[in-house]
This record gives sequence, structure tokens and C-alpha cells, in this order.
Amino acid sequence: MKIEQIYTGCLAQGAYYIESNGEVAIVDPLREVQPYIDKANKNNSKIKYIFETHFHADFVSGHVTLAKKTGAPIVFGPTANTNFKAHIATDGEVFKLGEITITLLHTPGHTIESACYLLKDVTGKDYALFSGDTLFLGDVGRPDLAQKAENMTQEDLAGILFDSLRTKIMTLADDVIVYPAHGAGSACGKNLSKETIGSIGNQKQVNYALRSDMSRKEFIKEVTYGLLPPPAYFPMNVKLNKEGYDNVEDIINEAVAFDAKTFELVANETEALILDVRHQDDFEKGHIPKSIFIGIDGGFAPWVGALILDIKQPILLITPVGKEEETILRLARVGYDNTLGYLKGGFETWKRLGLEYDTVNSSSAEKLDEILQNVQTRGKAEQSKANHKAKVSIFDVRKPREFLSEHIENALTTPLDFINDYIAEFPKEEPFYIHCAGGYRSMIAASILKSRGYHNVINVLGGFTAIKTTRIKTTDYVCPSTLK
Repeated sequence: MKIEQIYTGCLAQGAYYIESNGEVAIVDPLREVQPYIDKANKNNSKIKYIFETHFHADFVSGHVTLAKKTGAPIVFGPTANTNFKAHIATDGEVFKLGEITITLLHTPGHTIESACYLLKDVTGKDYALFSGDTLFLGDVGRPDLAQKAENMTQEDLAGILFDSLRTKIMTLADDVIVYPAHGAGSACGKNLSKETIGSIGNQKQVNYALRSDMSRKEFIKEVTYGLLPPPAYFPMNVKLNKEGYDNVEDIINEAVAFDAKTFELVANETEALILDVRHQDDFEKGHIPKSIFIGIDGGFAPWVGALILDIKQPILLITPVGKEEETILRLARVGYDNTLGYLKGGFETWKRLGLEYDTVNSSSAEKLDEILQNVQTRGKAEQSKANHKAKVSIFDVRKPREFLSEHIENALTTPLDFINDYIAEFPKEEPFYIHCAGGYRSMIAASILKSRGYHNVINVLGGFTAIKTTRIKTTDYVCPSTLK
């Protein structure tokens, strides 16, 4: 028996390759399926099953394409309704794979069709649980994503999840290995662990949602507390996973390599979004006016999903040379299939033609410290004369919990996730500073603000990490009611 976790950091997602005696099952595959096929072929094995734990919201699964290429059936839990051929399993249904078996456990709550897959080894002993979004390490799946589709409240779904955990999960032996669908960084839960493999026994000890003395009422309150609104693209990904989608290889092949002049013409004619995925330092030094930065080497796909509200939005790409296909693929993983093409030769070809480009104003943390000290000194003098208080506008685009933990005194919290809700708060005329933890998110924010005409934005290099090395005064308290 062989179990391999195939973890994709950008999505914080775990797919699984299970093999026994020449037969293979894939759990929650990514959209690009050829690596699974190649792995099975290399081992002279055949893909027999494609197991889906639920209709994923945060990425487009590869189940439809993998089934077409291999003939393996797609298996969903009870109540699943698809527009393609699938095997809708019953609770407790057993699937034989080589010398082992895999039993479907219906565990509704995160979604109504949610299922876990319990692997029993050759001796019949419970060995591993592929828990999907029902059970994470340190958390459980959020119960608010399916409420509209099921005409239920998040409290209704939370109560169902409570029952699923206690009747199907917590009854398993402590030594059963837990293989979840996501780890830290996923928006499908609140406090996911950085670890990606655990055990039932460990989770009973450390996971707040599995406390043995927890009442149903307490569970519902805790699991629904502090849920941020889900990214706007989630419902569209669910739709694609239910109804089907185009082959990702076709999407890559249809993207055009445009020369700079044609790229400019297409951008003007189509009103496509120009998405620049280079490193933030490169974007700072030069970029096409009104382009948006989301770097390929950061949390690319989730930020695309959070900030580009329409998954059908036409997109033109600026990428590092050689990263064109990878970028198109990673967009397609979260349902953004309308990539028209990319700038052939990258941004340097744009500059060589002498076409207009823009830059981002930046400041070191030390320079900001110096400005704040000067303003503070000048402010005290002016205040004694004219009762005037000098001020420097600083905006923190980190997540609310990061801001609560520690932030610059008098800074305003404008989380990047909800930047569109805060646009009116940024000053139109006076210079203002923005920062995140290290510089990636603040550059995204700067690009969005500049595209909206806020050219007075100044990005703090190195973010809060650099700020903490200066004399800039910070605080660790803010009224939670002011945070989204």
C-alpha cells in the first residue's frame, strides 16, 4: 500500500494518491491531472476511483478531466447532484482497491454532500481518514458556505457538523491517521495548522471543535464566531465543480503571445485586466499603467480569487519569462479561464519600445520613522501655538487578527481582502503610507490604488517586519468592533 500527499502551497490544498496492488485512487485532484496519470503509468498501475470529498469552493478540482482521460468513476457522497456522470455513494459504501478497502463516511456540515473516506489496511484495521473539509488539523470546515444553496442558516449547518464529528469521526481509534484537504492559509477554515498530516488522537487533544465536554450549543457558537465573508469567487468554483469545465490544456494552448504593440491594442479594445505577476520589487521599479500586481511567488491564487471579483474577467498577463504557462494554469486552478494572452518577452520588451510605464513610490521603515519623529516634534510646537496636531496617514492592509496583535499607533486598518470597501478612506491629495507584514500584500494594495488614481500612495518596504526594528510606536489593542 502506498499513500502520497500531493500538497500545493499556493492553495494550501492536499490531494492524495493511494495505490494498492496495481490499483489507484485519487482523492480531491487538482485541475491539472496528467501528473496523476503519469505516476500511475510509471508504477504500471491503473486509476480505479476518483474520490471527491465535496464540491470544492476554493479551487476547481480535476475530477471531470481525470474521469474523461482514465474512465475511472467520480465518487461523491450522498445528496450530491452533478451535471456529469458520477457515482453518488451511500453512507458506509465500501470500495475495494487492491488489497485494501475505502469506506465512504457521510459527514455533512461543511456542505451537505461532504464525505470522508476511511481506509482500512490489508488486515481490515482502520488506518487513515481522508477528511476533506470536515476535519482539518486544528479546526473544522466553516459551516457558512453552503447555507444559501441548502436554504439553511450557518447555525443549522454547524449543528449538523457537530453530529457528523461526534458520530463518524470521534468514534475512530486515536491512531488513525488524518489526511485533511487543507492546511494553514486556506479560507475554508479559521485556525488551520501548518501541519498537513495528523492523527485522530492528537486532534482530540488540540482541536477546539473536538472537545469531549463540548455541548452542541457551545460548538455552534465557537465554530461560527469570527467568520470573515468568503471570497467572491467561491460560489463560481462550486458551480464549475458541479457542472463541469474546459480542459485546462486547451485554455493554456489558446492563450496568445502578444508583441508589445499588439498587447497594448488588445488591452484597449477588450478592456482586459492587465495582471502583473512578477516580483513586487520589479513591479515597483516599472509596470504598465493601471496594471494590477499579484505576484506568482506569493499567495497567488487565493488573492486573485479575493480581488478579481469576476472569474470571467478577460485577463492579459505580464509574467517573468518562462512563467507564462504556469501562470495561466494557476489562474485556471481557481476558475479564471479567460486569459487572452501574455506579453511576449515580458515587461522589458515594453520598456525597449519606449512605451509609457509607471512606478510605485516607496519608503524604508527608517525613513518613515524619521518623518514621524519630525512631524511629532513640529506638531508639538504648532499645537502650542495654534492647537494644531500634525499627522501622517498610515494604512495597515494586514488581516484583522494581525492588526489586533500589534500595529503602528494611530494607523488605520484596511485589510487587503476588503480593499474595495475602504477606497473612500484613502486621501486623494495628501501622501499616505501603506504596509503589510513584509511587502507583498501592500504592493498589491498599492497597485489597486494607483489603478484607481491614487498616485500619492507610498509603500513601506519590508512592511511591519521592518517597522518593528525602528522607534515607531506600536500598540496591541484596538476595539474589535472597528474591524471587519
